[in-house]
Amino acid sequence: MEHLRENHLQVAIDGPAGAGKSTIARIVADKLGLYYLDTGAMYRSIAYKALASGISLQDEKAVTGLARIIDIRLSHNDRQTVFCDGEDVTSKIRDVEVSRAVSLIASYPGVRNRLVELQRQEALKGNIVMDGRDIGTYVLPDAGIKIFLTASASERARRRYLENIKEGKKVSLEEIRSDIEKRDAVDSQRKFAPLKPAKDAVILDTTGLTIDEVVAKIIRIIREG
Repeated sequence: MEHLRENHLQVAIDGPAGAGKSTIARIVADKLGLYYLDTGAMYRSIAYKALASGISLQDEKAVTGLARIIDIRLSHNDRQTVFCDGEDVTSKIRDVEVSRAVSLIASYPGVRNRLVELQRQEALKGNIVMDGRDIGTYVLPDAGIKIFLTASASERARRRYLENIKEGKKVSLEEIRSDIEKRDAVDSQRKFAPLKPAKDAVILDTTGLTIDEVVAKIIRIIREG
């Protein structure tokens, strides 16, 4: 993999909610010795902070102002810890309330502009795997490898439901599927940097595939690219 380090490799992994982007991207980065950035955690941090501060999610100006001053740091240890203004929010940003708020937060151009600025700065640090909704289309349009992960809404809801059970969170499968479908609509219909595959992205439907199978496919794409 020496040639990858020399060429400053950028891998963009996009896809809708529940497609397994973060899990897959983290494993791929670990196996190839690349830097990993979970952009979704950054948007979730702003949603969490807005909720915790009592800021109305409908107040675009206030939320954008928060995004400009918030300090978000992601440590790159075994389980990428997320810090928001010095607080470890790794688990808190995965709460259902935050999940329901994040698409609205991410639809605000001012918020996206601020975080995209930070994400591009992170990409300059070296070979990177970055996942999100608009990495290949907007954040890193020149990335050498672009992958769009997808799966049926039912499959994505099932995966999220099983994750919640493992973490002790009680949310019905029907609620999760409804939330996912709403997020899909908001993410794909927003005017600024909507969710969609880049024209040169490889589209991978992960329905029915295991994590290991998806990881193997992506690593093969990277090595052949």
